[in-house]
Amino acid sequence: MIEIMDTTLRDGEQTSGVSFTAHEKLSIAQVLLNELGVDRIEIASARVSDGEFEGVKRVAAWARSTGNLHKLEVLGFVDGGASIEWIKESGCRMMNLLCKGSYRHVTGQLRKTPEQHAEDIRALVVSAATMDIGVNIYLEDWSNGIRNSPEYVFGFVDKLKDLPIRRYMLPDTLGILNPLHTYEYCRQMIDRYPTLQFDFHAHNDYDLAVANVFSAVRAGVRGIHTTVNGLGERAGNAPLGSVLAVIKDQLGEETHLNEEKINDVSRLVETYSGIHIAPNRPIVGESVFTQCAGIHADGDNKNNLYYNDLLPERFGRVREYALGKTSGKANIRKNLEALGIGMDEETMRKVTERIIELGDKKEMVTREDLPYIISDILKDTTNESKIKILNYSLSLAQGLRPVATLKIEIDGQAYEQSASGDGQYDAFVTALRKIYADLGRPFPTLTNYSVSIPPGGRTDALVQTIISWNFAGNDFKTRGLDGDQTEAAIKATIKMLNKIEG
Repeated sequence: MIEIMDTTLRDGEQTSGVSFTAHEKLSIAQVLLNELGVDRIEIASARVSDGEFEGVKRVAAWARSTGNLHKLEVLGFVDGGASIEWIKESGCRMMNLLCKGSYRHVTGQLRKTPEQHAEDIRALVVSAATMDIGVNIYLEDWSNGIRNSPEYVFGFVDKLKDLPIRRYMLPDTLGILNPLHTYEYCRQMIDRYPTLQFDFHAHNDYDLAVANVFSAVRAGVRGIHTTVNGLGERAGNAPLGSVLAVIKDQLGEETHLNEEKINDVSRLVETYSGIHIAPNRPIVGESVFTQCAGIHADGDNKNNLYYNDLLPERFGRVREYALGKTSGKANIRKNLEALGIGMDEETMRKVTERIIELGDKKEMVTREDLPYIISDILKDTTNESKIKILNYSLSLAQGLRPVATLKIEIDGQAYEQSASGDGQYDAFVTALRKIYADLGRPFPTLTNYSVSIPPGGRTDALVQTIISWNFAGNDFKTRGLDGDQTEAAIKATIKMLNKIEG
């Protein structure tokens, strides 16, 4: 069993621009421990700020009440015992003590001899034990130390190995290792100290963090450090989702993690951190379970020829089939099946041609667009929209709130309303909500709103607006395309109304 220690709340918070509030730290800690099943979490650095202290107290109080206190860890420093006092007063009981893992660091930064540093560590470990504080130690810059001054690393650990230190953490602090060196150096530590417990802490400066985790586990390391979405200083740390998959699928090892919750945790941290997940990030990226090529969708229909072990259902996801110029009939058919729409071969051919035409123009086609494309192709008056805009007016004046007046038709009956809002689109939606409220009809919740133009930044480019909605517990997206951003958003909104009324 491989033990996972997640340090999103400490090392991940060193990402530029990321700072979690006390409430956010508690929410992330609860999800990591209760839902995802992480073994341990590092939640803070000692003595950072009063706000950090209050946040740690809040997480510790919750953890104590739920039996999770032993899973919380706080980074501490060689500071004469001040970190130990801080950790104890916060309610936590485990310190990850930052020590120097290279000769260059101990002499260049601390200006001490290895013997002096070891004595400082010894005094702190003994002091922590008297206060019922457990100790793990980080050998900071260990990767440089084991490569350039192994005699220092071994001598330092020799001086500490008889102390009540639970884990020796091996950080690739500057992200300099490759998988071959990681295996070699971790193996040296394990062979020399077979009774000690080691963790490996990877950084991603060369984009090798996950590969180095692979090698560390192969070498015999049983504890791995991660962050959600790979947050961390510079290029970040080993991302939890990828580490989970590699440990299970590539190494055949087990963890206590609940795979189905990894996507939920990633989205929560994305929201709180403000750092967006790259669409192609393995496991949690928006596009990684989307087939674009028609031949792949065809192969999926024929005994899952293009599947691997990373099935989306494992991670609380579903497989999708993109619609664009590389789409074949198989991709389109997969999306139609999801919508419950059947189609003859001739209509399928025409729909395919239209989607390819749109793709050549760099327009995005979503699953929700298909009924409109089909209706347009067939010129089927029975599929005309139930809801139509008859007229609308948007006004914008300096110093005044934008105002919208609109007139729409629902099932042949016209309705009109006016409203102000924080912007022109907000005013439009507010007026629309008034109409729906007067009719006693439910109105969906807008959950996300994104605007994009084709690459190149032309001022005359078409604006593509994609709006995410939630209605009756179901999430879906609609898209509008126009030369004006507000017009594009209104088109997406009318598509939404016809979708829920259809």
